[in-house]
Amino acid sequence: YEAIQQQYRPEVPEYFNFAGDVLDRWTEVEKEGKKAKNPALWWVDGAGGEVRWSFEELGVLSRKVANVLSDACGLQRGDRVILILPRIPEWWLVNVACMRTGTVLIPGTQQLTAKDILHRLQKSKAKCIITDDSVAPAVDSVGAECQSLKFKLLVSEGHREGWLNFKDLLKNAPSDHQCVTTKCQDPMAIYFTSGTTGSPKMAEHSHSSYGIGLTVSGRYWLDLTPSDIFWNTSDTGWAKAAWSSVFSPWIQGACVFVHKMPQFDPSVVFESLSRFPITVFCSPPTAYRMLVQHKLSSYVFKSLRRCVSAGEPINPEVMQEWKAQTGLDIYEGYGQTETVLICGNFKGMKIKPGSMGKPSPGYDVKIIDENSNILPPGKEGDIAIRVKPTRSPFLFTCYADDPEKTEATIRGDFYVTGDRGIMDEEGYFWFVGRADDVINSAGYRIGPFEVESALVEHPAVVESAVVSSPDPIRGEVVKAFVVLTSDYASHDPEKVMKELQDHVKKVTAPYKYPRKMEFVQQLPKTISGKIRRNELRQKEWRK
Repeated sequence: YEAIQQQYRPEVPEYFNFAGDVLDRWTEVEKEGKKAKNPALWWVDGAGGEVRWSFEELGVLSRKVANVLSDACGLQRGDRVILILPRIPEWWLVNVACMRTGTVLIPGTQQLTAKDILHRLQKSKAKCIITDDSVAPAVDSVGAECQSLKFKLLVSEGHREGWLNFKDLLKNAPSDHQCVTTKCQDPMAIYFTSGTTGSPKMAEHSHSSYGIGLTVSGRYWLDLTPSDIFWNTSDTGWAKAAWSSVFSPWIQGACVFVHKMPQFDPSVVFESLSRFPITVFCSPPTAYRMLVQHKLSSYVFKSLRRCVSAGEPINPEVMQEWKAQTGLDIYEGYGQTETVLICGNFKGMKIKPGSMGKPSPGYDVKIIDENSNILPPGKEGDIAIRVKPTRSPFLFTCYADDPEKTEATIRGDFYVTGDRGIMDEEGYFWFVGRADDVINSAGYRIGPFEVESALVEHPAVVESAVVSSPDPIRGEVVKAFVVLTSDYASHDPEKVMKELQDHVKKVTAPYKYPRKMEFVQQLPKTISGKIRRNELRQKEWRK
């Protein structure tokens, strides 16, 4: 770890573009015969379909997509593009094409509802949306309310009125394209991230923040080389997909392995780890919790050498069980949409089960109090990254179009993560919980405000408070405390609960619905009338 800290001195040049400076460089190395024969992208659909692209093929195809964006759609540098696709190869092509054209990528999960999509289109003023048949109807239902939206691209064998067909355009596009010159701090992507109050914020990242900043993950946390085949199971809508399915592996010249797998399925994971020469595997703790409930003895993961986990804290019991069954440790890492890896269990480090490891060499991480004083070991406080006198180029640039929320992340000389933690005597960091009320269920971040807003739209609900509640599989789930109207108070509680759950699934993305519900006469509040979610949450976790 000490050696890594000494070695890691990343240069941030004035100009940088990941497609031109990293991916095209690997193409050259490939052509010179100096790289392992691994593909850049290896995609399987589980039904015999397979795609393997070298860095050269990835280059050719992504240049064709770049021409689709700039010619067929007339998009200019800085224009915003919303991308909502499952794990299919086109998702990777659009990622790279946006870098080549200087357009700003905004990924979204397929679970977004029409209301979520409307909010993202209006707030981002995106000029183009790229999606498939399953999401296109939702886009069409709100498209008329989005003045900025000029182009809709459909990734499909079929055609749809008002949409350009992505596959037709790709087939006919020329493969020569000059990558734009981008400055390090030019915007590259925007990720919508859940907060406690209000709607999701737009965290903007520059070309260097992820493109150079994630070197620390690829090299030291994931420990990747050009001969590795790396599988990260993240949903394409989350920043974790950018971290571990684009930047970290390709910085290192490793192969990105992808299984289409629409839903997480333990048997598919076991079969893939046995059948394909996957060397490094990354999944959230929820997945590992599901995996260790199966007997792994009938499978042999002959190539697997390293397992990592991120997205929420992983239970020590799960780590021990995984090691007992596979012989492999799980290296936990901690970061946020707004950052790169903040803490991690890096190669060569002693693992303390339950700890997030030590600070990433790219950051100066401290535990601070409410007055920005650095706290001694053993004292709980806010996990923070020093940004003064020098702000790391590997942090998000801002919350786009929201200077107030951006400013609110700074306290004294620090960027405050909003998470609470403790550092021990040996410099290891331990996660305590979120300072705000965001719920992290199975790796999905859910803002209570969104769920409460959905509930209150139903005629049965006077008001509600949504908090996290412990769950053996998901870590935590959404629980709603609901005050019912007098009309509904006498109804069958089971039926009302089911009706409200179905209502939330319709109004907002289905993963946000409250899996637990309790009907109460009133909610605990502060003198100023604010709901004391903290009190309810503590009650849940004390049970």
